Amino acid sequence: MTPLARRQLLQALHPHYRSAPRAGKTQILDTFATATGYHRKYALGLLRHGPPSPRRPRQGRLRYDAPVVEALQRVWTLSGGLCSKRLAPFLPALLEALERHGEIRLAPTIRQRLLLMSPATIDRKLAPYRRLKLRGRTTTRPGALLKQHIPVRTFAQWNDLRPGFTEIDLVAHCGESAHGEFVQTLSLVDIATVWFEAQAVPTRSQRAVFAALTTIQARLPFPLRGIDSDNDSAFINAHLLQYCQRQRLTFTRSRTYTKNDQAHVEERNGMVIRRLIGYDRYEGDRAAQTLNRVYETLRLWTNFFQPTMKLVHKTRRGAKVWNRYDRAQTPYQRLLTSRCLSTITAQVLATRYANLNPIAVRQGIQQQLQTIWTPVAR
Repeated sequence: MTPLARRQLLQALHPHYRSAPRAGKTQILDTFATATGYHRKYALGLLRHGPPSPRRPRQGRLRYDAPVVEALQRVWTLSGGLCSKRLAPFLPALLEALERHGEIRLAPTIRQRLLLMSPATIDRKLAPYRRLKLRGRTTTRPGALLKQHIPVRTFAQWNDLRPGFTEIDLVAHCGESAHGEFVQTLSLVDIATVWFEAQAVPTRSQRAVFAALTTIQARLPFPLRGIDSDNDSAFINAHLLQYCQRQRLTFTRSRTYTKNDQAHVEERNGMVIRRLIGYDRYEGDRAAQTLNRVYETLRLWTNFFQPTMKLVHKTRRGAKVWNRYDRAQTPYQRLLTSRCLSTITAQVLATRYANLNPIAVRQGIQQQLQTIWTPVAR
């Protein structure tokens, strides 16, 4: 007997069962249980209370068809492969920038569903496109002469809310061998806003690193208030220490052999420099100049179109640790929220952001990367 026939039989027998005497109820129950195959207890409940009310149609999950997934894949590729928890809150601003420059046009239904995607759904849809990451060598040479004059600062002590307190580090472009002279990149990250700057130097000499630092300082949209470095001799030297004392800059260093003390700049080294430049070897002034042309465009891409998440607080219960992060924002958005910019600087940055085309910036980076991947540049 089909479910529909059982329901029709129940509807026909229910009023007779309610009005029948005891013996008649037993006979109706036996007939109903035999015809439907129900257990007597279940059949008794149905005859007493009647057919169950029809279930409300369950609201199904939002379906993301092929056009929505294709749009997500395209936007994800244009964003530089952002993770889902950074991409989801940044999607409205990214789509607005792409549409403002006419680089993408989505149907209203596709755009609406794309904005409704949760980070978990984005991860599932983009799972086939993940890549593995490589690792490189460390070239830090300890400088021990002036360590006692520079205080140690750990990662847990970075509670400065004002922009201007930064971490700096050197990234070696040495390939598989650290022998000889090769190009290095001085990277700088602001703790409060995650604003990123990079400058390539042909050698790791103290003068070259100091000149790169002053060049970066002139590009910053906020005043430099402090720097934190590792124990590399390129930073721990009298030249940089005296400069910080004259400029009244806070100069601190991390603990020896403790990379977590510079977690902010180490993360940017991997996500920005290593991800795009790679681990090849570059030598000479020409290669350094080529890398600096890449960094001129890369700083725009990273600071205006790459959102980041910052750790808000950490909760420990026994051996388990729960990390809570804030909503993903770009360094430019964090800089506006900090309210530390002058009116003129804020207007200049707003005008630059409005004129930036994300696809054009991304294509400019790719074109410049083609020049550094030639044997002549290397």
